[in-house]
Parts: sequence; structure tokens; C-alpha cells
Amino acid sequence: MAQIILLPGKERSAFKLHHPWLFAGAVGRLEGRARPGDTVEVLADNLRPLGRAAYSPRSQIRARFWTFDPDESVDDAFFKRRIAAAVARRQALPELCGQSGRRLIHAESDGLPGVIADQYGDTVVVQLTSAGADKWRKAIVAGLLKATGCARIYERSDSDVRGLEGLEPATGWLHGVAPDSPPSIEENGVRLMVDIVGGHKTGFYLDQRDNRALLGQMAAGKDVLNCFCYTGGFSLQALAGGAASVLSIDSSGPALAQAQANLALNPQLPAERAEWREADVFQALRDFRKQGRMFDLIVLDPPKFAPSAAHAERAARAYKDINVLGFRLLRPGGLLMTYSCSGGIGLELFQKIVAGAAHDAGRDARVVRRLTGSADHPVALNFPEGEYLKGLLVQAD
Repeated sequence: MAQIILLPGKERSAFKLHHPWLFAGAVGRLEGRARPGDTVEVLADNLRPLGRAAYSPRSQIRARFWTFDPDESVDDAFFKRRIAAAVARRQALPELCGQSGRRLIHAESDGLPGVIADQYGDTVVVQLTSAGADKWRKAIVAGLLKATGCARIYERSDSDVRGLEGLEPATGWLHGVAPDSPPSIEENGVRLMVDIVGGHKTGFYLDQRDNRALLGQMAAGKDVLNCFCYTGGFSLQALAGGAASVLSIDSSGPALAQAQANLALNPQLPAERAEWREADVFQALRDFRKQGRMFDLIVLDPPKFAPSAAHAERAARAYKDINVLGFRLLRPGGLLMTYSCSGGIGLELFQKIVAGAAHDAGRDARVVRRLTGSADHPVALNFPEGEYLKGLLVQAD
């Protein structure tokens, strides 16, 4: 097995903090030969063993630790154990009882860097974003089959981050065959279709499950505006919660079409209270301002504006602009649910951005609740980068 020898003083992150990423700047030399995805031993400059990791020569994250036990073998049995443990943790969560859509593996936070697995009914969708995960595809599939007994597994490894690893996109069925119709899930009493082939990520944003339920609890009698609505998850929960009206906006026509199809799957919901609009959200909110249109509850769940810290300044301006517009459209006492899924924007910075937006909009406001991902999206204490979803529930005077 090849060995990565670290530069002097670069072992603290791995040895004391057990951070799963090893950056190129910490690497002194590679002894032996290793191909992308191969398991390598990681040693401090004094040759103290630190663990075993997946080697990625094309990435600035030069290796991702599989284990910090230098004697633990990384083999098929390793992946079966890790996957079984991740699935068992979800089964022990009472808030997931009765939910047919759930995240099974949350990458580094489940000890499996670069591995995402989401379950939609009897279908599991995997996303492999690192060289090591790509190398162990067959073992990961076998582990998922054993742990879940699912009927089929589909791969959606088509995210841009694979390019940073020197990997080409990969999609297709890894086990079983395509069902006659797209899978659907029931989330807090609402049925939703999931486009696992062409939808965002693995087909749906399971991380917002609890926040959608919260919206439903607050929506009764309110005029709701759902911005960047995608396939209507927040919108349908608002209708289920008794909203007086729900206006949903997205720039994607296909996403809106699926949102309306999702509404049709739920005949118990008052479809006449729903309005769908294909538009640029920023421009639509400016138009509402000119028209004097106001809302009681606004959801701002935009796409990722800052994939890394390098984009933080530009993203901060975009987040501030959209939140200023949101605050200006809130009735007195109204609620703003505002989110950032950008890794380059931390919670403290995001709250400062929202505070600045409230000031610029001339509104006094307070944080009622901090919002985060659902329980099946855990954040390992040794991997704070896993807390990508930040949200605030803000009430404005």
C-alpha cells in the first residue's frame, strides 16, 4: 500500500481533530504508486500512522480519510459495516417514522466521504462525488442492498464537483430496472413525485423536510409567497396547513409543471388557492413592490450562490438583495423563512446579511428560530463543513 507522508506540523488536523480532509498543501511526499481512489496509508512526518484514506491526485483535497484506525482494513466488509450503521441510525430516529423519503448516507458525517444515498420508497439514489467513492461503487451498492433490501438503485453522479476529482459524470441503473412511473414519497401527509433522473441533486431536497412541516404549522389563514419553489414542497405544505393563498415562483418551467403535478396527486388540498408563476424571482419581487402586493409569510430558498468561500462576497450581495426585497413585501408581524445552502456562507455571516437587509428595508425584525437540515442530514462534530444548510425564521414589525 502506498503511503502519504505529511509535512512537519501538518498532522494536527488528522491526529487530534480527526478531520476527514487532507489538503494538498499538507502533503510532503507520496511513497509508492497510487491511482485515483486507491487506499493509502497516511503518516506524520515522524512516520506515526494516522489512518487510511482515499487518494485523489487531481483534487486540492488530496486524500479523504476512510478511517483513523491505521490497522482497519478498507474492503467490502468495511463498507457493509459503515452503511449498515448509517441506515440503523436513521431507523432509530422517531421523526423519520412513516417518512418514505429519507437520506441514508450523508457523506463525511456518516464516515463515508463522497457518498450520498437517498431513499424514495423502494428506490435508492446514490451520488458518488469523490475518487474513493467512485472506486468502491460495487461495494457501496452491495452494502445498500443488504442494509435496505431496496428493489432498485440509481446513480446520479453528475454533479460538477466530480470534475474537481478528475471524474466524468456517471448516471444509470446500478441494480434493478426503471419502474413504470417515477417514484413518489409521502411527506407529512403530502404525496410528492420525485424525478430521480432529471431533478436537482438526487431528485428532491430531503434536507428541508422539517422546515416544510414547520411552514405548514404556521400557514393557517395566511397569504404565502414561496420563492424558488422548485417542485412545490413548501407550497403544498402551506396549502395543507390552511393557507389562504399560496403564490409559488420559479424560473424553471419543468419544475413548475412537476409542482402542479404534485398538487394533482393531493386532491385533498385546495388547488384553487394555489398560483404558479414562471419568472425571475428578483424581478418578480420588484414588480410586487411596485404593485403594492404584500404577504404574511415568505419563503426564500434560493439556489447555492457561493459554492466556496472564494465566492462569498458576490454571494453576500445576492443574499442581501433578495432578503431586502422579501422584507419589503412582508405585512407588519409577517414571517420570513430565509435560507442559504452555500458552503461559503457561514451561519454568523448569513445572520449579519439578513440583519443588514432588514435595516436597508427599514424593518425592525427578530430571529424567532434558527433552521437547519433534517435529522437524517447529521453534522459530524469533526466535520463542521457538513452544516451547509442555514436558515432563519424572522418576524418583522
